[in-house]
Amino acid sequence: MVRSGDTIAQRAEQSPPAARRRRHSVEHTRKRQKIKSSETETRTYIQTLNSNFTTASSSCKRQHTNSRRRKSRRNLCKRKWTYSERDASEHNDRVVIVSYNILGVENATKHPHLYSRVPPEYMNWEYRKKIMCKEISGYRPSILCLQAIDHFDELNKILQKDGFRGLHKARSGDSRDGCAIFWKSDQFTLLDEENIEFQRFGLRHNVAQFCVLKMNQDLHKADDTSSASTSHSIVVGNIHVLFNPNRGDIKLGQMRMFLEKAYELSQKWGCIPVVVTGDLNSLPQSALYQYVASSKLHVHQHDRRKISGQLCSSGYTESHYLHNCIARWTDEEKMLATGSRDNSLKHPLMLRSAYAGIPGSSKVRDKAGEPLATSYHSAFSGTVDYIWHTSDLVPVKVLEALPTRSLKKTGGLPSKEWGSDHLAIACELAFADNSN
Repeated sequence: MVRSGDTIAQRAEQSPPAARRRRHSVEHTRKRQKIKSSETETRTYIQTLNSNFTTASSSCKRQHTNSRRRKSRRNLCKRKWTYSERDASEHNDRVVIVSYNILGVENATKHPHLYSRVPPEYMNWEYRKKIMCKEISGYRPSILCLQAIDHFDELNKILQKDGFRGLHKARSGDSRDGCAIFWKSDQFTLLDEENIEFQRFGLRHNVAQFCVLKMNQDLHKADDTSSASTSHSIVVGNIHVLFNPNRGDIKLGQMRMFLEKAYELSQKWGCIPVVVTGDLNSLPQSALYQYVASSKLHVHQHDRRKISGQLCSSGYTESHYLHNCIARWTDEEKMLATGSRDNSLKHPLMLRSAYAGIPGSSKVRDKAGEPLATSYHSAFSGTVDYIWHTSDLVPVKVLEALPTRSLKKTGGLPSKEWGSDHLAIACELAFADNSN
């Protein structure tokens, strides 16, 4: 038994087992503390790893989401070419034609209600000019037809740097905008030019223009001994038809004179191919479209206020017009439309639509084969822009418009990616015969 007066040493000597137990207990406690400390460090390390993983995972998700958004925007901005199934490899001479209503500054300023949903910076001409020129360059056109152009000198300087030469025809009257045709000067030589001021014929202040272009012989291979005979020529027509939906008589009159002049130039230069482009301010379901496509129209079967289809929300059907329209035309209206008092209207060209000639997806085309929409703003969405050609030209590819869903995502044109309230239309055409 240990007494209270014993020294520590004595107590240690007297009861060595108890001291060992105490030392063992202290060591055991220290080991447990080390284990707990180690467990705590391990848990902290695991929590850190989990936190880092969560942060990295969130970062990856954000990057993936941002990547998908960027990809979605790129897809929104991307327009695709659709190629003909017809083998055109034997046709060496080809031209890429772009037609584009670029929304004149004056027109945009006069009708701000059409662009109320467009941010002001995207309406700025300097911004629009920059992105439209970049867009056009990407299509690599041989021939460029512009409508609603009121800053010709500015665009001419820019396009000259890309090797284009151009001609401009301003509207008559107070408006400043007009039409312009540009062509690659290393590919073509200008043979002839003409224009029409429709006001001279009582058909408002719109204009049309024409160029006869000859492909330069040095484009052919040096060993081609028949180069002289394979230097093709082409008539290019460009028009911006009257907008007013109620004046179908004037619209028809403008198209009649336009197509007659194109035919006249073709005959003058040896029955050469014709391509006509422009903003016709008429829908593919309209009587005016029918006139261009079929070369004839019985005007008395149609209401002049619905000739362009702009006021027909349900679309055009012949039976609708025959049974429900007001088909009365005055002699003056018939004279403006047909050039005579006849009820029938004809033109001498057999024209084909470049787009209708190459079948496309229903996501971007209508039943006629035309784009679903080439123009989109707060008051309108539909197709009014076209490229037509004679049968001695073969369509190789066409530039598809945006799907309606993608177009609506812009909220209205112009937008960040597109500089006009119209979309450019484009095609590549090959000369069907390699000998003249």
